Amino acid sequence: MSTASELVEIALGAVPADLGAAVLVSETSTVNLRWALSGLTTNGLTSARTVTVIVGAPVSGGTGAGVLSRSGLDAAGVRTLVADTVALARAAEPAEDAAPFATGDELPGFADPGAETGASTLGGVAEALGEVFGRSRAQNRESFGFALHEVVTTWLGTSGGLRYRHEQPRGTIELTGKAGARSRSAYVAGATRDFSDVDVLALDDEIATRLRWQERTVALEPGRYTTVLPPTSVADLMIYLLWSADARTAHEGRSVFSKPGGGTRVGEKITGSPLSLLSDPFHPGLGCADRVLTTSSSPMASVFDNGLPSPAAAWLDSGTISALPSSRHTASLTGLPVTPAAENLVLTGTDGTGSTMDLLEGVEHGLLLSSMWYIREVEAQTLLLTGLTRDGVYVVENGEVVGATTNFRYNESPVDLLSRVEAYGATEVCLSREWGEWFTRTAMPALRITDFNMSTVAEGA
Repeated sequence: MSTASELVEIALGAVPADLGAAVLVSETSTVNLRWALSGLTTNGLTSARTVTVIVGAPVSGGTGAGVLSRSGLDAAGVRTLVADTVALARAAEPAEDAAPFATGDELPGFADPGAETGASTLGGVAEALGEVFGRSRAQNRESFGFALHEVVTTWLGTSGGLRYRHEQPRGTIELTGKAGARSRSAYVAGATRDFSDVDVLALDDEIATRLRWQERTVALEPGRYTTVLPPTSVADLMIYLLWSADARTAHEGRSVFSKPGGGTRVGEKITGSPLSLLSDPFHPGLGCADRVLTTSSSPMASVFDNGLPSPAAAWLDSGTISALPSSRHTASLTGLPVTPAAENLVLTGTDGTGSTMDLLEGVEHGLLLSSMWYIREVEAQTLLLTGLTRDGVYVVENGEVVGATTNFRYNESPVDLLSRVEAYGATEVCLSREWGEWFTRTAMPALRITDFNMSTVAEGA
């Protein structure tokens, strides 16, 4: 069987000499472990390879784009894929984002094989779960969860000579505990690159603590409360903010980042807190590709930009909007710099210290959230979102958790919310609950927000 780097060369060699192209080969190695009712259920190890071919061909009025992806291909299958993609490009309407493909040379390591994970990566998790299950039975609670480790290796080649290889590990672990005939439920999660830094017993301790908090219930009406958001919930909101911040939508007046009267809000201060939001491919613990790797065009990226550098970018700099994600095409439309978004996201303050629990100090009467889910956009011009709380909303009195209350539906804008940050903690690697399947590399502080809007009680959530 041909290696991944060989398939790149086979594909590019099959593209007619007068056409431009980019080829991505992606190999994924995955291992997972599941448990339920305080016992292991399933585990598995899988691997897959996908080839994506992108071709630009001259058509009347411009350049047509063809993009096709297929799995399980040998050399002959790759040549067929190229022929089909070329035909698709030649029959296409002009692509508005058409541009020359990236040029360059073969970078070190391009011909190396793909990285693999294995059962040993989750060996420590499996061993610790034995104690977790014993604790759960002794405390009359049930443990459920899922751990996954994946390594995706991507090879990129362009007709302009660039050859690039990137290896991306990611790991996630999610635990849910239930007690009181499943009337009480708690959830914790974490993100990692290799599970060497995951303390399963500490995560289980947090589950046990939260279930104990839920033994006492406190009735509260909907309203606006001083609320502490843990890093996982902050990640839920900041990821959606980033996904809504593309330069084109802002320039066209269709987003919260649009300037009244025209243009964008780049340069505008939106919070008095010295918070910065950034994407950095070399951020410790959150490393990701430092070049564009995409198999589809969107407001955030263009297939013609594959291989372009994707350096660190600050979207928010000490409270001021400093950049918006853009491709070469959207940058030309908006007059903003070309700013690809690397696939991680970090929110940090100049002097943030302490944990989620530390932010409870000073809360006279308020709430501590556990997690959010079912987040949906209500209104784009303000980025008003709605969603539900889940697995524990805790009542805080004079800096102490005194019990749990009902779940709520909330209505909040992550942009407006930043203007009401009363305090923030230290930035830590975390996992978004709502978007963690698609966006795993985040680091966020806990935030204390004034007047967080719990709009209605969420019955049965």
